[in-house]
This record gives sequence, structure tokens and C-alpha cells, in this order.
Amino acid sequence: MTAYWISTYLEVHDEEKLKAYATLAGPALQEAGGTFLARGLPEKTYEAAVQQRTVLIQFDSVEAAVAAHDGEPYQEALAVLGDGVTRDIRIVPGV
Repeated sequence: MTAYWISTYLEVHDEEKLKAYATLAGPALQEAGGTFLARGLPEKTYEAAVQQRTVLIQFDSVEAAVAAHDGEPYQEALAVLGDGVTRDIRIVPGV
């Protein structure tokens, strides 16, 4: 069953760390089977939504998304990111 990795960036503390992270994280997640479906600031928000960077990545399964997150290439990207952002990551199964 398809799964979706949803990241919302609550705060960006260091733009340079975020850029360095993105350079490593994008290829690492794509090589792990992820397909980026959306990335950036929302064009429109409703209800209690906040205008914040959001990333949506599709994987073949929850297991594939978890393996991508826990894999060495992505962990290297996380090390570069360090404390550069405060964010929320969720892996949600598709329906």
C-alpha cells in the first residue's frame, strides 16, 4: 500500500543548513524510492493552517518510507541539517 511522507517546517533557524540538507536529502530519498509530489509554501491555506513550508513524498509502502528515513544516506543529510529547522514529519499510509 502506498505511503506518504509529510514534512511541515514549523521554524527555519538556519537557511544555509537547510540548503545543504536539501542537496543531500532529495537524492537520498529519490534513490530510496521516494517521489516528490509537492514541495514549498502553500498557495492557499484554510481553517487553522499556517503558512509554512510543506513537503509531500510518495513511497510504495510505509516500510519503504521508514527505511528511507532510517537509511544511511538520509541520516547523513539529517546530520548536516542539525538544528537548522524545527519540523514535523509524518508517514501516513495511503487509502
